[in-house]
Amino acid sequence: MPPRRTHLARDLTAIVVTVVVLLAALGTGGFFLYRALYSPSAFVQHYLSLLSTGHAADALHVPGVAIDRSQLEAAGLPKNSSEALLRRSALSALTDVRVESETTAGDVTQVTVSYLAGQRYPGTTTFSVEQSGWAGFVPTWRFARSPLAVIDLTVHGSMSFQVNNFRLDKRQLALAGSSVQAADAVPMLVFSPGLYSVRVDTTISYSAGVAVLSDAPLKNVPVQVQTTPTDKFVAVVQDRVDDFLDQCATQQVLQPTGCPFGYVVDNRIAEPPQWSIEKTPKVSVVPDGEGWAIPETKGDAHIVVDIQSIYDGSITHIDEDVPFAMVGTIDIGANGAASIRVSEPGG
Repeated sequence: MPPRRTHLARDLTAIVVTVVVLLAALGTGGFFLYRALYSPSAFVQHYLSLLSTGHAADALHVPGVAIDRSQLEAAGLPKNSSEALLRRSALSALTDVRVESETTAGDVTQVTVSYLAGQRYPGTTTFSVEQSGWAGFVPTWRFARSPLAVIDLTVHGSMSFQVNNFRLDKRQLALAGSSVQAADAVPMLVFSPGLYSVRVDTTISYSAGVAVLSDAPLKNVPVQVQTTPTDKFVAVVQDRVDDFLDQCATQQVLQPTGCPFGYVVDNRIAEPPQWSIEKTPKVSVVPDGEGWAIPETKGDAHIVVDIQSIYDGSITHIDEDVPFAMVGTIDIGANGAASIRVSEPGG
């Protein structure tokens, strides 16, 4: 072969090799660019980064996140679910987000991610993603199944509560408004994944935080929170019971009306009896359905009275303690006022 043809062959071979290498590099770079910016995994990571940085409003605008009442009902979720928690102030920290897998079946891609919610609760969530169109030469995506979920919350013993330190009131959230019953559950839309800590801290009642991890799209998460009375509330109830018993002691009859104590005689009284409270019952307060109750407690009243015999007219002077037991029910009105009813056990 002539020298010029040999050099030309070598040059052509070098050019072909260079082109192949460049195409391979472009293909590899394009693949990684696609994975980082335009893949279903990148779409999910963008949504999670918005949650991680507290951009709740922007997360709601990610295609396929927002959901209407008919979709909630079709998914078997309460269609009256409140949107109060779909805000920045109700979000918790979401860190160490990693894509674990991406698998495609038909038109839907399943993207599974792991994460750390609230800096202490590990979780895994699988999202369904589908293509929504094209932006030039790259695909665009949307959630085939909304990543929102519902916390169906029932708080016993309080109309108000906090979720991630965001204060809420049942009467503001429920469709029934101020007529909502204390036993009614309050369904609230939340982001998945997300950690939501529910607690109560009012002048009447409190509860420790209950951590709820929302880790699956369109999942219904029932939560029950039982509160306990505060020391301040118990002190108020004690004062009200003391006042009630003092009022009972002003009645100059053997059986004070509506009171848990009395005295029975077979003869007539010479003068109206004088009552006083010798030992005031020390009350405690316990949950009772959606209200509160005073469990059975004991005290001593004291009576001073002269009894006249119907046979011979003789007078017997009575000056003694009268033991009694009492129970009580406590209802909290819509205005927060407590209505206390005291009675004898079984009365």
